[in-house]
Amino acid sequence: MKQPSSRSFPFEPNADQRAIATGLHATRNLLPLVARILLVAIFLLSGANKILHPADTQAYMAAFGMPLTWLFLPAAIVLELLGAMSVLLGIYPRLGAAALAFFTLLTGFIFHSNFGDPLEQVMFMKNLAMAGGLLLIVQYGVGNAVWRFRGR
Repeated sequence: MKQPSSRSFPFEPNADQRAIATGLHATRNLLPLVARILLVAIFLLSGANKILHPADTQAYMAAFGMPLTWLFLPAAIVLELLGAMSVLLGIYPRLGAAALAFFTLLTGFIFHSNFGDPLEQVMFMKNLAMAGGLLLIVQYGVGNAVWRFRGR
């Protein structure tokens, strides 16, 4: 009677199972990169929009009773763009993600807290979802597809 080898115990994967495992391994670096691109795209576009339309952005901020818009607008631009690039490139991504999560929650409560308006409810929940994704990066990192500096 043939004894099972240690390789086949408790089971030996068939060709289909090996192909699935190989495919999952191949996407291990790709999927986190795609997720990061999707997650930070809104911050890159929002930061660029604030640069292109500063007067409109300051008026929007002032309409919600925000003081010192001349100070908070450049701060928001820098935070959105640097935080997004940090997460995207994997350069201090946990710090960038934490800053963006805080910013996203703060702006959600300031600009989307009119819960009587269904659209504002959706916008607030969008901010919560984005903050949740960013907090996952704070906890687990961004994967292996990151910008690497090579010394000489």
